Amino acid sequence: MNRHKQHMFLTVAAVFLPLTVACGSAAGDSGAVSAQQPVTGIDWRVDGITVGGATRHAPATARLRIDEDGRAAGNLGCNRFSARATVHGDLITIGDLRTTRMACAPARMDFERALARTLTTGTLTARTDGAKATLTDGDGDRVHLSRRAPA
Repeated sequence: MNRHKQHMFLTVAAVFLPLTVACGSAAGDSGAVSAQQPVTGIDWRVDGITVGGATRHAPATARLRIDEDGRAAGNLGCNRFSARATVHGDLITIGDLRTTRMACAPARMDFERALARTLTTGTLTARTDGAKATLTDGDGDRVHLSRRAPA
């Protein structure tokens, strides 16, 4: 998605997101609103990615953290990265990545490129389920995450 289209999408999302959030989603007839656990402020392990219907397992070093203050950082599998992040509810946009420039085995570098592309191609929708989370881009490609065990 080029920058102009991405900017247009974010503008439209900024207008309609408050309406969507204000309406909420009722759970059953109780009138209770279901809230999903946040994806921000958590050190996530990247378990794998699904791109074009094919799932690839991540190197053990792959990590991601997105903070409410507009920062994302982690490890793509070989290189560390940081970027600006915008979070609006379950919608996350990660900007251009600033990375270290180490070289690793070809399979790790291929995974790293695919993960970087999935994280930065547009707005991601976050879904959490206990200790697991999924970030899905507009093409249906997904980043599979799980909570890191405490050190």
